Amino acid sequence: MAWWCGTLFAHRAKQQRLSLLFGPCGGLHLATISLVPFNTQGNEYFCEVDEDFILDRFNLTGLNNEVANYPQALDLITDNLDDEIQDELRGSLDVQARLLYGLIHARWIVTARGLTKMLEKYKRADFGRCPRVLCQLQPLLPVGLTDVPYEKSVKLYCGRCEDLYSPKSTRHGSIDGAYFGTTFPHLLFLVYPTLIPAKSGPTDLGAAAKDGEGKNRRRVREEQDVSAEGAGDNISTAGAALKADRYRPRIYGFQLNEIAKLQRWQEAVRDRCVGLSRRLDVLRLIFVCFSRQVARLEAMEGV
Repeated sequence: MAWWCGTLFAHRAKQQRLSLLFGPCGGLHLATISLVPFNTQGNEYFCEVDEDFILDRFNLTGLNNEVANYPQALDLITDNLDDEIQDELRGSLDVQARLLYGLIHARWIVTARGLTKMLEKYKRADFGRCPRVLCQLQPLLPVGLTDVPYEKSVKLYCGRCEDLYSPKSTRHGSIDGAYFGTTFPHLLFLVYPTLIPAKSGPTDLGAAAKDGEGKNRRRVREEQDVSAEGAGDNISTAGAALKADRYRPRIYGFQLNEIAKLQRWQEAVRDRCVGLSRRLDVLRLIFVCFSRQVARLEAMEGV
């Protein structure tokens, strides 16, 4: 009886530590190893990291330079931290343990097992669907704009329009993008080329999720139409095209070959369009000046 009570007390104490470390206000919204409720709000983007991956120190190479109190934070994640040490450093260790787990998660999801787990979430559209109407509810994938923590929040990548979007939920919008890295979605499509979405027609994954399609459609907000009449007299379309930013998919810092060739071709076409637009701007300016001059001459003849 005494052994059973001691075991129950230890289990409750462990659950309390996890709730303090990865509670709903913790930013990462995660617990450790196999005790994570990944289906709760705020945790949908994450997949469970295998315990053997965390315990293999080779997989954690270099993280000791990025995380303060690295040994204690790792012990807290694996539930090997002494209770007395945790009470002394609880505030700082919680923050460092969240950071360490997030960086481990970014390394885990680019492994074979991690890609498999994230693939299941992608097929269920756990990351949401593209808000662009012509993408026809294409499922999205989380991606970071940088691998350095505390710089950019997580974004969502659409493989159909090849653009980025911000999460709709503030819970997801506050997640650090470094917890997913810049490589994950592009490596997923490289490993599973059959998942690369077509540029036209209905999405295969969208057709397979008809049960949730109505709910997702209600979540998509229609944008208000903006009238262009009389709004572009003083705007140079060529200048706007040159200032437009473009997302460039990369795997471990290297741009993909086929996508790079396609983007070079698209940029060449854009440059030609910019040149044509500049000529049209000059012709429009000449036409406006000529019209004003004609109006002045007609006014003088009328006088």
